[in-house]
Amino acid sequence: CQLIRGGYVNRLFAGNALATHDIEQAIFGTSLGVRLDCGDIVEAGHEHHLRAINRIRRIGSIKKAVETGVLKSGIMYECVQHNVPFLLAGSIRDDGPLPEVITDTLEAQRQMREQIRDVTFCLMVATTLHSIAVGNLLPAWVKVACVDISPATVTKLMDRGSTQTVGIVSDAEPFLRALVAELEKTP
Repeated sequence: CQLIRGGYVNRLFAGNALATHDIEQAIFGTSLGVRLDCGDIVEAGHEHHLRAINRIRRIGSIKKAVETGVLKSGIMYECVQHNVPFLLAGSIRDDGPLPEVITDTLEAQRQMREQIRDVTFCLMVATTLHSIAVGNLLPAWVKVACVDISPATVTKLMDRGSTQTVGIVSDAEPFLRALVAELEKTP
């Protein structure tokens, strides 16, 4: 959220899961029913992500959820508030999905191609499928950093032709925390 607020994110490519769990956290304070503030399991909390999806579906869109005050925080909230375009590409295993999720993979790929035309740097964080998908679309001159806790993600991306990728094997949270701290130091 701080990277978006700071103007460092020009567009966001993700899937249904990132948006769903972000919205679940914003509405219920949980991720798959686990309270993020203390780690407690909430009774029937395993339904929270579905309840979050259904709430957004009833409203009609993530943007409308922000405009009506239902969604008041999180990554998707910040994208709407700061006019950061987002593209949510779906998969066959998605719950819901959220209204903005493009379920036609060829259409999602077409739209991704359009949106990467002026990209000069791409940060890929903790998503094997989307990192490889975007890596396959990027021209070789685009600088890429891939952060994932799994070394296989970084290796797969580089093995599939995205040789310009710098791989960082790390959990996403401490990496993003360190990145924000460094960016705050620069004038």
